[in-house]
Amino acid sequence: MPLALRPPVEPMLARLNRTLPAATGVTYEPKWDGFRCLAFVDGGDVVLQSRNGRSLQRYFPEVCDAVRRLGEVVVDGELLARNAETWDFPALMARLHPAASRVERLSVETPASYVVFDVLAVDDDDVTGFPFSERRKRLVQLLESATANVVLTPQTTDVTEATRWLDAPVGSGIDGVVVKADDLRYEPGRRVMTKVKRLHSADCVVAGVRLYPDGGIASLLLGAFDGDLLRHVGVAPTHGRVVRHEMRAELEPYASSLSGHPWELGFGLEGGALGRFKGTAGRWTPDLPRDWMPLRPERVAEVGYDHVEGWRFRHPARFLRWRPDRDPRSCTIEQLA
Repeated sequence: MPLALRPPVEPMLARLNRTLPAATGVTYEPKWDGFRCLAFVDGGDVVLQSRNGRSLQRYFPEVCDAVRRLGEVVVDGELLARNAETWDFPALMARLHPAASRVERLSVETPASYVVFDVLAVDDDDVTGFPFSERRKRLVQLLESATANVVLTPQTTDVTEATRWLDAPVGSGIDGVVVKADDLRYEPGRRVMTKVKRLHSADCVVAGVRLYPDGGIASLLLGAFDGDLLRHVGVAPTHGRVVRHEMRAELEPYASSLSGHPWELGFGLEGGALGRFKGTAGRWTPDLPRDWMPLRPERVAEVGYDHVEGWRFRHPARFLRWRPDRDPRSCTIEQLA
């Protein structure tokens, strides 16, 4: 019996909101902090497809074994990895290793779980046109025989319980709430759900900038003090040509030479998996081309962010405002704890 859908299929997406809507005819689910993943099981063959269409099955053999037991299906969910007693995003990142022997070892040391929250097809039956409430019933039936590596996501219609998910602590694996209309069809590639995430803020030292070819500021390089060490904690991009050039004029008086600058010997030297993300500190050393302009570390900006790993922003921060009332030395990494 041919499977109704074959990869690649774009996952259904969500629009970002900062407040939790209280409405009828909707269901709330945790927004999981992992890798979005569509799983296709066809004749015993398993494809794990990432949000951007990348194949993930070679990195998660234990998940492939678990979803294979569901039969001929296409389901949507999130891959998570556990480190000791908490869900750990860096541990999940570390699973994307090119060496087969390392993949095999990590599948035992930091096994992944697949939290499933939707179903697109069962055998030759395409259910994407069914309302979400009906797809959920199908999903519950499918996962009755699931193993420990495959988990059905919880859901609620109680906004109070959803608020508790929204405020879940670090390590819970939850980084927000997804809101779905009960009559929602599965619409690949379209932002028809709502995701709700808290926006946190921090005061950071602006110790450098990256520039566009026209001279406008592309992004602010953000730092926070760890004792006497100014750590590069992430970036905040600018938006709009006028804003970029206005910010360049404002920061030009703070331009400095690299000599004596806190980052003259480099930044992001700690390395780690999170250096692959656009919002993190990355890495620069003096032997590399300098793609940034140093500034005297005297200006403080308040930025908004969603996730911190250690003391680094996982994603690009959002510039909120200048803080002339803040002493740069008061901008410490303790804010990011």
